[in-house]
Amino acid sequence: MPLALLALAIGAFGIGTTEFVIMGLLPEVAADFQVSIPTAGYLVSGYAMGVVLGAPLMSVLGTRITRKRMLMILMGLFVIGNVVSATAPVFGVMLAGRVIASLAHGAFFGIGSVVAADLVAPHKRAGAIAMMFTGLTVANVVGVPLGTYIGQTAGWRTTFLLVAALGVIGLLGVAKLVPEQPRPQGVRLRHEFAAFRNVQILLAMAMTVLGFGGVFAAITYITPMMTDIAGYSASSVTWLLVLFGLGMVGGNLLGGRFADRHLMPLLYVSLGALTVVLALFTLTAHNKIAAAVTLVLIGGFGFATVPPLQKRVLDQAAGAPTLASAVNIGAFNLGNALSSWIGGIVIAAGLGYTAPNWVGAVLAASALVLAVVSSTLERRTATRSRSVAAHLAEPAAAPAARR
Repeated sequence: MPLALLALAIGAFGIGTTEFVIMGLLPEVAADFQVSIPTAGYLVSGYAMGVVLGAPLMSVLGTRITRKRMLMILMGLFVIGNVVSATAPVFGVMLAGRVIASLAHGAFFGIGSVVAADLVAPHKRAGAIAMMFTGLTVANVVGVPLGTYIGQTAGWRTTFLLVAALGVIGLLGVAKLVPEQPRPQGVRLRHEFAAFRNVQILLAMAMTVLGFGGVFAAITYITPMMTDIAGYSASSVTWLLVLFGLGMVGGNLLGGRFADRHLMPLLYVSLGALTVVLALFTLTAHNKIAAAVTLVLIGGFGFATVPPLQKRVLDQAAGAPTLASAVNIGAFNLGNALSSWIGGIVIAAGLGYTAPNWVGAVLAASALVLAVVSSTLERRTATRSRSVAAHLAEPAAAPAARR
């Protein structure tokens, strides 16, 4: 794998840390700003919606400059957003800082996916994408638990200042290691937008929203679930997040390994297993050991869907991949926003901290249904294409037979 993938993974590490660390610090932030846990959850959904909106916006702006330069600009924006969050005097300012940082998220992973895929041979594209996303998953093993621990002991503001420092490191990594490439020639916005006429791209993005939304429905409120239901101490949340992160790393690497060869079967297995595990989490959350094991499985099956879904969008949008790739990253976060919002609603309705797990199971099951629909449509299209080709070949074959 090219060394440039390391630079992309470094940037992904910083972005992954700021995205997920807030979940382990929701009680501290809520107490500091004197808001409820569901209200503090807006820091998750607000960030996610910022990704949804920022992904296409920043990608469109990025078509006018080289991809390397755009990646550097995005990391700079990420640093600014985290500094604003760390120094926020009121909850609204912190939310604004989260949104500023989130504007870099979707475009960085979207453009980074295109860069990663272009650095390797076609049969290694999913593996290269997975390598970049390894930074995101490793953030959940190292960055998020460490950030949670620091936030609980030295204050959550310190955590966000350190995340800003990670952004600076990511910026320097991109500047040093990513090769300078000329701005893509012949790129037209109408070509980029035309990709969204492809029903397979839309289905892949819908699978992304629902499948990854299933993961976030449960994980957004993991701290109160583990402390109030499973009986863990607040300090144990750090190690529980490590377990979740280990599952993410394993799932991401396995997804990258098999997506190049068995993309749709991989989606069937991962989405089906994710549905079952999320439904069982309603029960296993009441037992410490079972809850810990379930967290690993959620991370594993959830992130096993990331490389295949991103690769499917890139393959279907060949020729105009940048915007579609970035929008699909936004789709991951649209799922995060919707699921965390719905999770907050069911908690506020008095259904308990395990209720979001049922929300997640329904979302993952819906994604599995769409995967079956997508595959069925693809087979029908291939069958019709073969039939048309055979029909067109018949007139040419008939004269040859008479001769």
